Amino acid sequence: MRAQCCVVGGGPAGMMAGLLLARQGVEVVVLEKHADFLRDFRGDTVHPSTLELIAELGWIEEFLNLPHSKMPQVTVNMGGRDVTFADFSRLNVHCPYIAFMPQWDVLDFLAGKAAAYPTFRLQHRAQATQLLIEQGRVTGVLADTEDGPVEVRADLVIGADGRHSTVRARAGLSPVSASPPMDVLWFHLPRRPQDRVPFFQGGKGALISIDRGDYWQIAYTIPANAFGELKTAGLPAFRDRVAQLAPALHDRVDQIDWETVHHLSVRVDRLPQWHRPGLLCIGDAAHAMSPAGGVGINLAVQDAVATANLLGPLLARGGKPEAADLARVQSRRERAARVTQAFQLGILRDLYPKNLSDDTTQHVPPIFAAFRMLPPLRHLMGRFVGMGVRPERISA
Repeated sequence: MRAQCCVVGGGPAGMMAGLLLARQGVEVVVLEKHADFLRDFRGDTVHPSTLELIAELGWIEEFLNLPHSKMPQVTVNMGGRDVTFADFSRLNVHCPYIAFMPQWDVLDFLAGKAAAYPTFRLQHRAQATQLLIEQGRVTGVLADTEDGPVEVRADLVIGADGRHSTVRARAGLSPVSASPPMDVLWFHLPRRPQDRVPFFQGGKGALISIDRGDYWQIAYTIPANAFGELKTAGLPAFRDRVAQLAPALHDRVDQIDWETVHHLSVRVDRLPQWHRPGLLCIGDAAHAMSPAGGVGINLAVQDAVATANLLGPLLARGGKPEAADLARVQSRRERAARVTQAFQLGILRDLYPKNLSDDTTQHVPPIFAAFRMLPPLRHLMGRFVGMGVRPERISA
């Protein structure tokens, strides 16, 4: 198979990059290892920055017809007191809120739009296994498919295959790791119309509850690497922890069992160098983020936009990106990733438990006191969380 660009990974970064490059007339193949996008407990937050990009493309009304819920501000409950952490209402954008939308719906939407371009091809059940390298330059990808191995030759390979990236490993690109503050346990509980559950509740652990209409999607945060200790304490003790943080759900916690709890071992890292000749890593493959703030998806999408803006015209002219071209993408996006990771690992660290007996209400981050006394700070934080350090716009 031959393409000007081969994108490995059909997540938000990969699909947006493939879409925007095809929009410029670049021949693109996106390799996605799964048969579809239908996987639970993936990031489902679509921030104002991403909604604005979809509006720039002229698709926002159609996009918002998909099932979703809106959050115009982020409120955290600590020790019975609500603190507004970020307010998006004053952002000068089409959609001043976070939209909670299943990621499979977002990816299906992008794939459908991309399919309208004749230079776009999405290959499901295609798992990249090796890079093709000639004279020190990456020239393509070897992938396993239902029909056997396939070689995809390309002028540029984009690694958008997530925090456990095969592409970056095969390229010899080693990330620098930071110590994440927590791991996350995801699970579902039924929702009833009369339920009143805070979005974020601190206490013995921290509970994030996302309204999915007929069920709650719940994230329970624990100290990093503490899942084994929690399981040893037993399922009844875990159910009690959830009930204490969300009393409204106490009559349903008996539905929790270990088989339906999905353990996310949080990983925070970044590549010192995102590229080598013929290859560029973006999104989590370049900088794995903590789930804090749900910003990882939106940073990945911003990476994709910068990649298409900076490299798309060159590829469309039949050129091959050189080291300096790839370095321009990293130079544009690296600071945003660094600042966001520093914020997640530093300022927000005290929101999460330090051990399983820790009460998070006893060490509320100092910045929260400032939010209570100085409401305008909520709008500044709304811009930081909602738009990011360096929001991108799509080139005409």
